[in-house]
Amino acid sequence: MFTKIISLVAIGVVAAGCSTGVRVSGLRCEYLQNPLGIDVGRPRLSWEMESEKRGEMQRAYEVRVGSEPGKGDLWESGKVVSDQSAQVAYGGKELASGQRCYWGVRVWDRDGKVAENSGWWEMGLLKAGDWAGAKWIGTGKLVGQAPMLRREFAVSGAVRRARAYVCGLGYYELRLNGGKVGDHVLDPGYTDYDKRVLYATYDVTDQIREGKNAVGMVLGTGWYDVHTLAVWEFDKAPWRAAPKGIVRLEIEYVDGRKETVVSDGSWNAGVGGIKFDSIYGGEFYDARLEKTGWDEVGFDESEWAGAVVMDGPRGKMVAQEMQPIRVTGEIVPRSVKEVKPGVWMVDMGQNFSGVPKLMVKGKAGVMVKMRCGERVKEDGTLETSQIDVFVKRSGADQVFQEDRYTLKGSGGVEVYVPRFTYHGFQYVEVTGWAGKLGVENFRGEVMHTDVPSAGEFKCSNELVNKIWMASRWAYLSNLMSIPTDCPTREKNGWTGDAQLAAEMGIYNFKPAAVYTKWMNDVEDAQHPGGDLPGIIPTGGWGYGKGIGPAWDSVAFHIPWYLYQYYGDTRILAEHYGVMQRYIEYLSANREDGVINFGLGDWAPYEAQTPATITGTAYFYRDALILAEAAKLLGKNEDARKYRELAGEVRGAFNRKFFDAKSDSYLSGTQTALSCALYQGLVPAGHEKGVFANLVNSIHARKDHLDCGILGTKYVMNVLLDNGRADLAYAIATQTDLPSWGYWIKEKGATTLYESWKDVDSRNHIMFGDIGAWVFKALAGIREDGVGFASVVIRPEVVGDLTSASATYDSIRGKIVSSWRLDGGKIYLDVTVPANMRGTVYLPTSDPTEVKESGGEILMAEGVDSMGNEKGVAVYAVGSGTYHFVAPQR
Repeated sequence: MFTKIISLVAIGVVAAGCSTGVRVSGLRCEYLQNPLGIDVGRPRLSWEMESEKRGEMQRAYEVRVGSEPGKGDLWESGKVVSDQSAQVAYGGKELASGQRCYWGVRVWDRDGKVAENSGWWEMGLLKAGDWAGAKWIGTGKLVGQAPMLRREFAVSGAVRRARAYVCGLGYYELRLNGGKVGDHVLDPGYTDYDKRVLYATYDVTDQIREGKNAVGMVLGTGWYDVHTLAVWEFDKAPWRAAPKGIVRLEIEYVDGRKETVVSDGSWNAGVGGIKFDSIYGGEFYDARLEKTGWDEVGFDESEWAGAVVMDGPRGKMVAQEMQPIRVTGEIVPRSVKEVKPGVWMVDMGQNFSGVPKLMVKGKAGVMVKMRCGERVKEDGTLETSQIDVFVKRSGADQVFQEDRYTLKGSGGVEVYVPRFTYHGFQYVEVTGWAGKLGVENFRGEVMHTDVPSAGEFKCSNELVNKIWMASRWAYLSNLMSIPTDCPTREKNGWTGDAQLAAEMGIYNFKPAAVYTKWMNDVEDAQHPGGDLPGIIPTGGWGYGKGIGPAWDSVAFHIPWYLYQYYGDTRILAEHYGVMQRYIEYLSANREDGVINFGLGDWAPYEAQTPATITGTAYFYRDALILAEAAKLLGKNEDARKYRELAGEVRGAFNRKFFDAKSDSYLSGTQTALSCALYQGLVPAGHEKGVFANLVNSIHARKDHLDCGILGTKYVMNVLLDNGRADLAYAIATQTDLPSWGYWIKEKGATTLYESWKDVDSRNHIMFGDIGAWVFKALAGIREDGVGFASVVIRPEVVGDLTSASATYDSIRGKIVSSWRLDGGKIYLDVTVPANMRGTVYLPTSDPTEVKESGGEILMAEGVDSMGNEKGVAVYAVGSGTYHFVAPQR
């Protein structure tokens, strides 16, 4: 049997009836479309090239940046002969605060034809002095009714543009002339406020009116003033202080005049309906205390006091350069039932992050309590023991995930949506309502960082589709300006969970801006000696040797993923020091050459693997990543040093743990064997033996996993990379313990769980790499060049599958892989975007009978290449859409 390879770039076939025009789309600045208010001095620009013509490539580009559309007075790159279409850094004049930059890109295709498109970005406040005159204000009180701050001001002429620069800690909502400014919720993003504080920029031109205006701000406690007593001790965070806010409103008139309105002692402060708010606890709202019109001109503020000018946070103010948290959808409950007299249970039918929306009509003073959770007891009431064990260890009698609304009795339907909290839940237990309740009284408001979708997947096995969808819900539920572990009891940025799920996030969404922000949080959290905490941000909890390299390696792996998938070298340069310090920390804490501390294969089913195995393996991989980063950055001496260190660690690892006679590591657990293979630690010549032991171990468990979160990622990828996707698929489709299918089929899961046996949280992402595996294995879309300069399409036709399809919107454009079996043949449709190359591996019983695009036999002569794989035809392709048909293997 032979394989054959053919270059469709050289043929340049054009599908009948398709346009050959080239287009430019997908313009982004710092991963964002037309971002408002950034403070990167040399923003990076990216675009996509589109064409129906096969083999289309970008031969050259030119970027122009101007102070007005169409101009190049700020920077002109000149014509650059290159296929680079991402991470092109602005190289022009120094930019000023608030400056709008209009940019355009022109590209030349392989025939010299030109296409172009344009966008813009706007700078934020680049220096501390740009906030001149603006003061942090509030009421100065810890815990209590949410502060409301307001001021009226006059506008004397037609306004050309107006910008609001704002931050409120812990959370804020900005109001202008009776309406909310923007659509952000739970703003600003969570940081270590002693190191870094995020502000947002809003275009408020259309909300400003000539004459009198009113601006207002209401503040929530958020992560800045955590008063719930829990094991992570955020109530003792060094930054903790009373809520406060800062506003700078800049108004530019048509006639060229400029004015500013800033927060200061001239503002007035009061309180309204929010009596209590807590990121963990929930929100209590008394509608009888509402101050109608408080954010409009003419409000009677005679009973309000002057705002208190307060000390600002110690962290530096930086722009929030990522997608904000938004309400992204609304869920209609599956059912609303009275489970006990006066106790109603709302089943949303989906586990998610967000808040309940209440819509009722009743008498003034009636208080409706809504407790949110993931489970119900046999009697139908809410089960919260998995939460209570964490948040009530202090012995405090405190609420958790509970919202309360007291009606004002207006005569109409009253609508309540909590503003300064969020919950993880599927169920809402409702008490305090004397009448009937139904589906019409409730909705679920879905909230998460609003990252765009990048990938879609579907196959003929509905269980696999549900597992994939559950992974998406789990990922979004745990993306709340930081990647979290669960949206219920913790809401913490556990580093191990984040690094394990990062590839899943990248295949399914576009989270690069969020990860860029969070890597700054990682740097802020690092001790000078290199130590990192297990949760980031942290108020001080999680340092020391209790967590270890499997978690701390997030400082290496996420930057490396951003380099691999997006071509981002800046992230490596900016955090090179973080990686260096951590490697030196590990080097200084070796015992007999290995790492003997930290967490290991968390949440295993039965088999226990020593943490020294996984920790030392991450030490090795981290040293290699640092060596590669050094090489990319031109630090050749460092590259040599860290590659030698990696060699030392590899030698120590195998001396300590490897038995060459049996080709096994320690007790031969699935995690130990797959870890050595996945991280590249197995001595040359022993790979097949170690892999055979892994396969035997899986068979011994009747084709089930027997590992935790680390081993699960390793096993599925190692099987794929070593030709046993069929066994990985068998694992993925099991429905008894331990398996994802058990959660779906037996438990009705709509998100991924924290533990195989379902004894912990029901909305975790740490087992979520399966959501990337389906793209790489079943659809076969695999990155094959930095920043997807090239792609491999290698679908695995395994098990009972009769079809699978996926799209992935890479940084260079949309990739499509879709196959089906029919009548003894396999049909494979592939789309490679313009400016990308690809290699297609087509599983077939007879490579000589492969046809493409309407039945033409591409090539009769076979070429022995790419390992001479049995039953696989291999094609090098250029951009374009290809329709293959071949005998089924």
